[in-house]
Amino acid sequence: MILVFDIGNTNIKAGLFEGNILKQSMRLTSSKSKTGDEYWLLLKEIFTGVSTSDIKGVIISSVNPAINYTVEHMVKHYLGVLPLVVGSGIKCGLNIKYDNPKEVGADRIVGSVAAYYTYGGPCIVVDCGTATTFNAISEKGEFLGGPISFGLKNATEALSSSAAKLPNIELSFPQKVINKNTIANMQSGILYGYVGLIDYLIQKIKAELGGQAKVIATGGISNLVERESKLFDAVDRTLTLRGLNIIYGLNVK
Repeated sequence: MILVFDIGNTNIKAGLFEGNILKQSMRLTSSKSKTGDEYWLLLKEIFTGVSTSDIKGVIISSVNPAINYTVEHMVKHYLGVLPLVVGSGIKCGLNIKYDNPKEVGADRIVGSVAAYYTYGGPCIVVDCGTATTFNAISEKGEFLGGPISFGLKNATEALSSSAAKLPNIELSFPQKVINKNTIANMQSGILYGYVGLIDYLIQKIKAELGGQAKVIATGGISNLVERESKLFDAVDRTLTLRGLNIIYGLNVK
């Protein structure tokens, strides 16, 4: 079995694979203050019915370097395994067409790998997380880049914290765009506006890719956005985990 970690700015996603089958997965809060022992106690839930001796390999991708050492140390201490870390020089199965490939976030790469290997190319990965990223992959398996925009939760918090009279709001769509109270109008502007941003950028990216591309959404807000966007071909919350499993297979025999 292979254990995979996707370390993000807000959450750590962990998954346990047997071959290409995701057997277990869980989400932990990213915290610089947690020790490896604390993460291990939380992580043990994923090992229900599984012996740690069955874990033959571990792979990590991260956009939160402050937590990397803690997770790597935990893996070495409790599993006795040297983890593979997604970074420069690793085989990913895509041709990275970026001015400086080292600038590309590991999460963008692993999500794009899973999308291309699962859905084919050309394709667009829309990751609705702490930031919102749009990843364009050509028919030939070339990672071409794509826009990086604000995350929905961060935008909501920024609006309420910057304007003293605007409250914190729940992320849910009001029935109408025009409303008669402040909370509903904030929900309308932020949520419908966010969907408008996503749909507009998808259309622009599709045009630059030649007019045809499958659109795969992932990330914590993707299911919410799917309600209003008509441009998603699939919503796949396990995309980065499966991408890590694919990359592990490309690098370790």
